[in-house]
Amino acid sequence: LQDIRNTVGNIPMEWYQDFPHIGYDLDGKKIYKPIRNKDELDMFLEKMENPDYWRTVQDKMTGADIKLTDEQVDLVHRLQRGQFGDVHFDPYEPAVDFFTHEVMIHPVTNRPADKRSFIPSLTEKEKVSKLVHAIKMGWIKPRKPKDDTPTYYDLWAHEDPNSILGRHKMHVPAPKMKLPGHEESYNPPPEYLLSEEEKLAWEQQEPAERKLNFVPQQYRCLRAVPAYSRFIHERFERCLDLYLCPRQRKMRVNVDPEDLIPKLPKPRDLQPFPTTQALVYRGHTSLVRCLSISPSGQWLVSGSDDCTVRFWEVCTARCMKTLPVGGVVKSVAWNPNPTVCLVAICVEQSVLLVNPCLGDKLLYGATDQLLESYVAPEEERVQPVRWVMATVEEHSKGVRLVVQHSKAVKQVTWHGKGDYFASVVSDNSNMQVLIHQTSKRWSQNPFRKSKGLVQCVLFHPIRPYFFVATQRYVRVYNLLKQELTKKLMTNCKWVSSMAVHPGG
Repeated sequence: LQDIRNTVGNIPMEWYQDFPHIGYDLDGKKIYKPIRNKDELDMFLEKMENPDYWRTVQDKMTGADIKLTDEQVDLVHRLQRGQFGDVHFDPYEPAVDFFTHEVMIHPVTNRPADKRSFIPSLTEKEKVSKLVHAIKMGWIKPRKPKDDTPTYYDLWAHEDPNSILGRHKMHVPAPKMKLPGHEESYNPPPEYLLSEEEKLAWEQQEPAERKLNFVPQQYRCLRAVPAYSRFIHERFERCLDLYLCPRQRKMRVNVDPEDLIPKLPKPRDLQPFPTTQALVYRGHTSLVRCLSISPSGQWLVSGSDDCTVRFWEVCTARCMKTLPVGGVVKSVAWNPNPTVCLVAICVEQSVLLVNPCLGDKLLYGATDQLLESYVAPEEERVQPVRWVMATVEEHSKGVRLVVQHSKAVKQVTWHGKGDYFASVVSDNSNMQVLIHQTSKRWSQNPFRKSKGLVQCVLFHPIRPYFFVATQRYVRVYNLLKQELTKKLMTNCKWVSSMAVHPGG
């Protein structure tokens, strides 16, 4: 008897090769293949251990393994030898010629056909009508439908409905699509259309940086609008957004804002603190970006966006000197060595070393002599910067040396001894931090590779430590051992400046 669970019909079974089912039953439900995930090892073990392995074949129609009986094996052998399938069939019987050797002139029977043979049977009709009536009345159920609905139970049935994470409260709605604006119209107002330059700029931008992800176009009527080429792509992106969108519940916590503000102490408990404004240093006409005080505490230098550096006397607020530098001043630093009178100033791509000629004449005279005593080495050394002597005009204003960098300099800071200073360049390679020696006019790049965007650097006032602040970390290097001593985590998004206590 043929197994007819698979009612798919006489079609090549290779069609179902990549599917988990091999056909459909009478109700249109899928007939699944038996789970077959035997690998070569399983096949080998079965071959070794199963004595009937040689007579087991797979039925293509149902996907099941069938063990052949002895008769079937014999049949296969006979067919392989080219014999007939039936054992009892003798191909060599003498032939009897029934039809030709005995000619009849009359039919065997001449009985006229019954009338009932071509009139529909009344008894059958009666039976069928009875069955139809019984089906209509519901007494007979034709092929009772199997109830295939899987039974589930409610996991959250006994849960407290008022809990914060109750099931109905956990629903996170899908993000809404942005509604189209005027620029997406087929006939947008002229100010939304891009000019040629804007179109060029739009094409050169990265797709992520573009303000619009399409170019607004104008058509005379809705009929003239062509099909949108990116439609399927955008639908697909939207589907991805819907099921890959990371959604997060924001817990609303109702807190009284008064509780968050700490109770401030009364101002009179915090005294002594400055209560009156003593001095105002007037003179700059734009933003003042940086200040530095001389080691003696008598002088103050300030750099501003009005392209000048001003020197003030601290106790009188009097402007002693104004130095125009021809660019925005990003950073100034007074040499911390009390025996040297020098100020380092960052202007665009240079660091100017200025002798302000303030205070003790012997002191600033000795500083000039120290700078002029430099003897150039025999052979020129390759340096990341250029050391240039000031011109006569610059010398008269106080500028002594110019250290020219390849990119804009954003910070300068001195070592405690006053001979070395470090500068930070706005770059993202390993050339961000440079250390310079004034007496030898020699510069070096201490780092082989970049560890992030450097914001500022500092020398430790007493120990041989060098602090480098990137946006997230502060790294402390030992200059003698030339290694990283420690890395300070800030747990904030951006470090912009730092200072070390003068006591270290």
